[in-house]
Amino acid sequence: MQPIGIFDSGIGGLTVFRAIAEVLPQYDYVYLGDNSRAPYGNRSFNTIHQYTWECVQWLFKQDCPLVILACNTASAKALRTIQQKDMQGLEPAKRVLGVIRPTAEVIGEYSTTKEIGVLGTTGTVQSQSYLLEIQKFFLI
Repeated sequence: MQPIGIFDSGIGGLTVFRAIAEVLPQYDYVYLGDNSRAPYGNRSFNTIHQYTWECVQWLFKQDCPLVILACNTASAKALRTIQQKDMQGLEPAKRVLGVIRPTAEVIGEYSTTKEIGVLGTTGTVQSQSYLLEIQKFFLI
């Protein structure tokens, strides 16, 4: 069975890794934390995209057909471009997923007041990705 790749710009994604491994213990995992170039949050779109795509490609070379971006900033700023442009021409079995959409799908269940706060890097907050995704699932 091929491993699942998990990427973060640092070590925070280990929380995501632990949660995934608890639900899917039958898989092996390869975790890549880009500590040498962290933090991503104050960097330009182009830089975040470049760094994230380099890390995704490295995980693909480690035989990971699925890569999860456990980094909020990478999910907010690079995921869509990677999915829509960079992945074209690659094996159809290869996938890259982020953490914002799955979080948005369930986050409303954790609030009785429908008030939700998001702590994030400047890049994540300014992207408004959480706001846009949360609005798709919950009227706020």
